[in-house]
Formats: sequence, C-alpha cells, structure tokens
Amino acid sequence: MSWIQNTNTMKKGIFIVLLFIHRPTYSQSILTLDSIFSSVAYNNPQLKMYDAQIRSQDAAAAGARNWEPPQLSTGFWMTPYDPNLWKRQSNGSTGMGQYMVSVEQMFPNGKKQETEEKYMLAMSSVVKENKNTSLNELNAAAKQNYFEWVIIKKKLDILEQDQKLLDFMIRNAELRYQNNLGKVGAYYKAKASLGNLENSRLRFENEIVQKRIILNTLMNRDKTTWFDIDTSFEIKNYDSLIFDSSSLVNSRSDIRAIDKDIQLTSLQKDVEKSKLKPEFGVRYDNMFGFGGFPLQYSLMGVVKLPMAKWSSRSSKANVISLDWKAEALNQQRQMMINTATGMSFGLQTEIISKQKQIRVFEGKIIPALKRNFQSLLLAYEQNTEELFTLYDAWETLNITQLEYLDEIRQLLLMQVELERIREVK
Repeated sequence: MSWIQNTNTMKKGIFIVLLFIHRPTYSQSILTLDSIFSSVAYNNPQLKMYDAQIRSQDAAAAGARNWEPPQLSTGFWMTPYDPNLWKRQSNGSTGMGQYMVSVEQMFPNGKKQETEEKYMLAMSSVVKENKNTSLNELNAAAKQNYFEWVIIKKKLDILEQDQKLLDFMIRNAELRYQNNLGKVGAYYKAKASLGNLENSRLRFENEIVQKRIILNTLMNRDKTTWFDIDTSFEIKNYDSLIFDSSSLVNSRSDIRAIDKDIQLTSLQKDVEKSKLKPEFGVRYDNMFGFGGFPLQYSLMGVVKLPMAKWSSRSSKANVISLDWKAEALNQQRQMMINTATGMSFGLQTEIISKQKQIRVFEGKIIPALKRNFQSLLLAYEQNTEELFTLYDAWETLNITQLEYLDEIRQLLLMQVELERIREVK
C-alpha cells in the first residue's frame, strides 16, 4: 500500500515537472537595451572626450578673423655719436639727431580670413562623425553582451527545469530500487548529471556577473552596481534588404567622417592658396628733433608679397601634398564601402541560413524530442520503461535545447554585427 501511495506521489510530481514554468524574479533595477544605450551615450567617457574636442575646435574657430598685432618701436633716429652735436650750435643752427616713435599695423586679407574661418569651423565636423562612429561601436558592444546575457538566462531556466526532472528521476529510482522494481544502472548517471548541472549553473552565473561588469563599464557606472535585464529580444528579417553604396554612405558615420575630411582637405588647400595673396599695412613714424630741430613724421604704406618665387615654395608644396591626401582619402572611402558591402552581403546570407536552421529546431527537432520524452516518461510511470531509456531521452532533449539557444545566440550576434556595419541602432 505504501508503494502505491509513493507511486501516486511520483505521478503528481511528473505532471508538476511537465507543467513547471519558471517565474522570473522582478526587480526595481531592470534595464532595457534602450535604457543602456541612453546611459552609454550620456555617461561614457570616450564620448565625453569627443565632446571636449568639438568644443575646443569650435572655440578656436572664434579667433579665425584675427589681425596681426600692431608693432611699436622707439629709439634714436639719425643721431650723431657726439652728444655735443645734439645741442643748438653757437651760430644759431639746430642740433642734429632725433628720437623716433614708430607704429606699424598690417591689415589682414579678407579672402584669407574667410577661408581660414571656413576651415576652422569645419574641423569639428570630422570629430562629430568620429564620435558617432565610437557611439556605434559602444552600442554594438552593449548589444552583444546584452543578448549573450539573455541567452544565458534562458539556459539557466532550462537548467532549473532539468534539475527538477533529474531530482524526480533520482528519487523515483531510489524508491523503485528499495522495492526491487528497478535497476540502478542509470541512477548514477543521473546523479552525475545533477552535479554537471550545478557546475553549468555556476559557470553561467559567473558569465552573467562578467556581462554586468562590462555593461556597467560601458555606462561608466560602479562596476559592482547590480541590475537585471529584460529578456525580450527581436529576430529581424533581412531577406529583402538591399545593400548599396549610397545607403552605406548615408548610414555610416565613419564614411561621412572621411567625406568631411575630404572637404576639410579642400578648405585647407584654399587656406594655403590664400597665403599667396598680398597683405597691406601702414607705418607711421614720429620724430622729435634735438636742439631746436623741427618735429617730423613719416607715413608709409606696407605690402607683403608672399607670391614671390622664394617665399611661395612652402604653400605650393602644401597644396600638392593636400591633393595627394585627398586622393588617399577617396581610396580609403572606396575601400570602406567595398569592405562593408561585402560583409553585409555575407552576413545577410548567414542570417538567412541560420534562421532556416532555427525554424527546423522549432518546428521539427525540439517538438519531436519533447514528445519522445513525454511518451517515455509516461511509460516509465507505468513501469513499462527503464530509467536508462528515459534518461537518454532527457539528455538528448537537454543537449538539443541548449544547442538551439546557441543557434539563437549566433543569430543575434550576426544581427548585431550587421547592424554595426550598417550603423543601425
């Protein structure tokens, strides 16, 4: 009679295990992927570094229309070495020598100032695009670790269900062995698998800690700050997506940065050419005469002629150098477009293939293995099947479920990589 009661208890345990659904523990600190993106964009020090560089260059552009400082000079002018000659002479003639104060001011070339201002105002545009490139890389790192965390949590859910199944198998095997109704051949394998599950659980929990540290680092927070994540995710369909160079140029900030750098090179050429334009100025001299010598002045125009052959070599050489720099940037731009397009097509093909494999897992393999396990579980309950067969069915189902989650993980990481290449948030 006691054996019948224990068997009935085991029957109830079977149905509890089959119907068991893991209930997640909700916390006040559950972060979504979008909230992590926001925190990274606002707090990451790498992005703040770019903000400081942008402000630095914009601040420097405010001085583009600067004038050269005035030059002030003073001293003796055409003065004899003999101080006696400075005085008025006995015959009534004036003394010799003068003391001069001179001021000179060069007037900037308006065209030159305009080109320099355009160049300096455009300098920060490259840094802005580089900041967007870094943000894209940081977001990709956040997505990768976030999705890996999601898969680990789903694996932990499977392990928890497996632990309950193995506990049931072990207790049932012990009961049957006590009543001489079962063999212990698979009993020890189940015990060992229970230990393996514990090791896997410890490994997965450690991986979650590492993911949390990485995400806290990306958000520039205390690395020990505890939080959990929302396990929802989206498998996107890229079957009909067309990858062309124009869409890449519009979406990729690093390519836009090269475009800005090419424009900056053109503006820098204009600055070098403007250095060959003449600049004008004025010089005023005022002389105080000695020994009754009358006050005198000099007012002269000044012109710089940088277009002279011996003074224009540097600017002309810089113009040629900038032409080659622009050519190098154009080739780099083409290389990046070519590489990104090829990688996009390759990832699209891999994603489509991986999605098909996952659909086979979901539609055929896992449902069939679950039905096989359930039928063997029922047969085991009715004492028409051995524990070894049930254990083997469970082990196959468990391995396949974990393999299925690994396939999901690979698909999500390929999706992250494609979105990184296409710079999709």
